[in-house]
Amino acid sequence: MKILILGAGKMGSFFCDLLSFDHEVAVFDPDPQRLKYTFNCYRFSSLDEIKEFNPELVLNCATVKYTIDAFKFVIPVLNKTTILSDIASVKTGLPEFYAQAGFKFVSTHPMFGPTFASLSNLAQENAIIIAESDHLGKVFFRDLYNSLKLHIEEYTFEQHDETIAYSLSIPFASTLVFGSIMKHQNAPGTTFKRHMAIAHGLMSEDDYLLSEILFNPHTSGQLDNIMEKLAELKSIIDSRDSVEMKKFLDRVRDNLR
Repeated sequence: MKILILGAGKMGSFFCDLLSFDHEVAVFDPDPQRLKYTFNCYRFSSLDEIKEFNPELVLNCATVKYTIDAFKFVIPVLNKTTILSDIASVKTGLPEFYAQAGFKFVSTHPMFGPTFASLSNLAQENAIIIAESDHLGKVFFRDLYNSLKLHIEEYTFEQHDETIAYSLSIPFASTLVFGSIMKHQNAPGTTFKRHMAIAHGLMSEDDYLLSEILFNPHTSGQLDNIMEKLAELKSIIDSRDSVEMKKFLDRVRDNLR
């Protein structure tokens, strides 16, 4: 299959390495300097090159801020049989875009990234395939993600947004609160250092990505849950109620099983 990857960042390079041994792969990036980190593929920096290549699948790995703009930029030179594909962690605007674009599409979300995951060992990681996607596109990505031994779930666009509000917004918000009250520690403990490593990793992410994940309309309800549990924990601590603390800790352990 002829596959065009949009964006030569970390995820674009990852998918290039993954796909280029079994498919004819080209990578497009408007910054030619970024293309020097791609191997075993064609390196494109113009629309004329894309038109001549005539890809069967376009895999959009541009940062979430530019996902739709990247599609709009290349669509004028694509064949109408081309399948559009994205891996965006934020799907805001994509259902509407695909509905009017006039192309088949497959939308997925590999639930890992270069900040925390080991891209050479993804056996414990997950991926989401959007249910509204084209059947053949879903088959392609299911086979691809199975080859990486990923656990795969199929969700609608709406279910995806609800899941992301739970699985990303909660840890993101908790980490941001942790970092916002942080003071330098001369002798940090192990737990503190682990939290700090997570915080530093999170803050290395793109500000727009963090904002868009937190602006998910389902995030506010999850924050209400956090605030409710914090208020409950504070009350237990203020009253030094050992019985209620034991109950609280037991509930937490049950949730983590």
